Amino acid sequence: MTEFELNYENLKKSFDGILDSFCAGLDCKPEILNDSLIYSLRLGGKRIRPVLMFAVGKLLGLDSQKLKNFALALELIHTYSLIHDDLPEMDNDDFRRGKPSNHKVYGTGNAVLAGDGLLNTAYSVLFGECFNGSEYVSAAKYICDCAGIKGMIAGQSADLLHQNDSEIDEDVLDFIYENKTSKLIMAAVVVPSILCGGKYYSELKLFGRDLGFLFQITDDILDVEGNFENLGKSVGKDSAEGKYTSVRLYGLDKSNVKADLLCERCVKILESFNGNTEFLKDLVNFVRQRIN
Repeated sequence: MTEFELNYENLKKSFDGILDSFCAGLDCKPEILNDSLIYSLRLGGKRIRPVLMFAVGKLLGLDSQKLKNFALALELIHTYSLIHDDLPEMDNDDFRRGKPSNHKVYGTGNAVLAGDGLLNTAYSVLFGECFNGSEYVSAAKYICDCAGIKGMIAGQSADLLHQNDSEIDEDVLDFIYENKTSKLIMAAVVVPSILCGGKYYSELKLFGRDLGFLFQITDDILDVEGNFENLGKSVGKDSAEGKYTSVRLYGLDKSNVKADLLCERCVKILESFNGNTEFLKDLVNFVRQRIN
């Protein structure tokens, strides 16, 4: 295991402990609601948003205890979005992380409610943080805005609206990328800045945007070059469903070039920071080189 892999695993384990405590404290009725929430939360995944939040917090000298509930809320929001994204009315995917999607196990209606439950619980967690001071209010609002109608939901709506468009518009693609994917990654890296009085705010906001673009372009490439065993979900669906993707607009080779350029831009932004940014640089390369 490399030093990066070890550090990543340690940050991931820290967050997994927070998530395990949250799941252990759930006591929803009826039982199917409780089970469906825990099912999706414990499907695994890279936990890249909490890891990013903790890593940026460490770079800025912020106590990780101040971030734990923000990281939890962000992961609850991300998980809700995946549950809804897999629904027949959205991306219609039967698998998530190699296991049946929530709606395949608990039914479409219960999957909708599980997603709604996670979103509302995330907001409750964020409201709880607001009692700690004005900077906590600002951080909570930033996450809510990134997840809402001027963030992820707007991106999802545009993704559905422009499905099967005969021509691909670059501005529309950028809008989908920035809102559907980048906004929650921006939240992960900007929240620590807000709690530190805005330190590196503009730089981290740009870093989060570019990293989100890199993540989504890599996803588009993997939908063409990847396989179910690595991805844990269906492949080839973007093309079959006429999705707005980088590969559809630019082609596979140019998409790989764009991903490389985004990777370089992210690293260059990090080089402007004081402190040890090696882990974050390695994380950028990890996103570029990932196979799942």
